[in-house]
Amino acid sequence: MLEVINDFLSGKLLIVLIVGLGSYFTIRSRFVQFRHFTHMFSVFKESLRGQAGQLSSFQALMLSLAGRVGAGNIAGVGIAVTLGGPGAVFWMWVTALVGMSSSFFECTLAQVYKRADGDGLYRGGPAYYIQHGLKRKSMAIVFSILLLVTYGFAFIGLQSYTVTHSLQNAFAFDPSHTGIVLAVLLAITFIGGIKRIAAVSDLLVPVKTLAYIGVTLYVIGTQIEHVPAMLETIFKSAFGLDPAFAGLLGSAIVMGVKRGVFANEAGLGSAPNVAAVAAVKHPGAQGVVQAFSVFLDTFVICTCTALLILLSGFYTPGFEGDGIVLTQNSLAAVVGDWGRVFVSVALSLFVFTCILYNYYLGENSLQFLSRNRAVLMVFRGLVLALVVWGSMQDLSTVFAFADITMTCLAFVNLVALALLFKVGLRVMRDYDDQRKAGVKQPVFDSSKFADLDLDRNAWPANPQVETATDNAVGQVQTQR
Repeated sequence: MLEVINDFLSGKLLIVLIVGLGSYFTIRSRFVQFRHFTHMFSVFKESLRGQAGQLSSFQALMLSLAGRVGAGNIAGVGIAVTLGGPGAVFWMWVTALVGMSSSFFECTLAQVYKRADGDGLYRGGPAYYIQHGLKRKSMAIVFSILLLVTYGFAFIGLQSYTVTHSLQNAFAFDPSHTGIVLAVLLAITFIGGIKRIAAVSDLLVPVKTLAYIGVTLYVIGTQIEHVPAMLETIFKSAFGLDPAFAGLLGSAIVMGVKRGVFANEAGLGSAPNVAAVAAVKHPGAQGVVQAFSVFLDTFVICTCTALLILLSGFYTPGFEGDGIVLTQNSLAAVVGDWGRVFVSVALSLFVFTCILYNYYLGENSLQFLSRNRAVLMVFRGLVLALVVWGSMQDLSTVFAFADITMTCLAFVNLVALALLFKVGLRVMRDYDDQRKAGVKQPVFDSSKFADLDLDRNAWPANPQVETATDNAVGQVQTQR
C-alpha cells in the first residue's frame, strides 16, 4: 500500500507539478535561465569573494551541491538508463532546463525573506518565506516538521547504510565499525555549526566532483569517436525513433523526468535552506548561482555518468541490475577492476557530504521551530545514533515513508512558490534593470520593497551601488 501511494505521489503527481510549474516560471520570467546563462559564470566567479565572518555565495553553492550531487548522480542515472534506455538522458536534460527556473525563484525568495541570526549569520528557506511572505505560520510549521523528519532523520539513516555497505563491498570493512567512525567524524563537524559544515563541504565537494568528472571524461576521451553517434542515439531514443529502444519511449520520459527531478532537487524546497545562508548583495545573484548548480548537477555530472555507461560497451538493452552495479561495471570495463573501487569511494564521499547537507536541513528546520540549545543538542545526539543504527540496518521501509513525506514537503513548497511568484518576478526585474543600467553587481534596496516583511538587518535600505563606469574610473585612478 505504501508503495502504491508513493508511486502515485512521487512518480506521477509530483513530477507533473514540478515540470508544469517550472515551465510556467520559465515562460513568465522570459526564460530567466537562458537569459542569464553566460552571466552565471561571472556570478560564480564573484561568489568566490566572501565577507569576513559570513558565508560566501560560493560556500552556499558548495553546500547545496553537497546535497544535489549524491547517489542520484551515480545510481540514479544508472537506474534511468536501465529502465528508460538512452532516451532517459534527454528527458533528464529537459527537466533540468525547466528546473533551473524553479531553483532561481525558490532560492531568490529564500534570500529575500532570510533572517539575520544572532551569530552574524543568516537563516532562511521555504518556512521563512511561507511565514513572512504568505503570513501562514501553521503552513510554515508543517513544512519544517516535514523537512526535519525527511532530511534530518530518515534520509540520514538510509545514507549511513549506503556508505557503510559500499565500503564493505569495496574493502570488506565491518559496517558497524564504519558507522561508528562516520558518527565520530560527523560529530566533530556538527560541533562547529554551519561554518564548519560549509568548510568541510568546501573541501570535499570540489575534490569529489572534479575527481569523478576527471575519471569519466577519461573514459569518454578513450571513446571520443563514438560520442557523436551516442548523442544521436540519445536524441532518437528519446522520441522512440531508435529501433533498439522504440519500446521504451514511455519509460524514457517517465524515468528521465523522475530521475532528473530527484537528482537536481529543483522545486523540492531543500536547496533554498542553504541558499539563504549566503551573504550576497542581491537575492537575484544567489538565484543565478543556484540555477547554475542545477546545470552542474545534471548537464555536467549526470551526463558524465550517462556517457560513461553508454560508451563503456558493458551496457546492453534489457540490462538487469541496480544503478550502482551498472556504473561500477561500466567503468571497470574500460579501466579495469579498480573502477569498481573508485565508484565505491566516490559514492562514499558523495553520500558523506549528503549527510552533512541533510543534517543542516534538519537543524535549520529545528531552529525555526525552537531556539532552545538543549533541543539542538538532543537532535545532534539522535542523528549520530541514527547514523550508527542505520549502518547496520536496511531502512528501506523508512525510506519509502520518507519518499512520501518528501513529496508532501515539495507540495507545500510548490504552493508557496506559486503564491509568491509575483514577488519573485519583482525581485528578478529589479536585478535585470540594474544590470541593464550598467550596475556591475546589483544591490537590493529594501526601501523599494517596503510592502514586504523583510529583515532590515539582512537587507538595509539605500545601499551603495557600484556601476561598471565607477569601477572603470577606480581602476584608472589606481593606475595613476
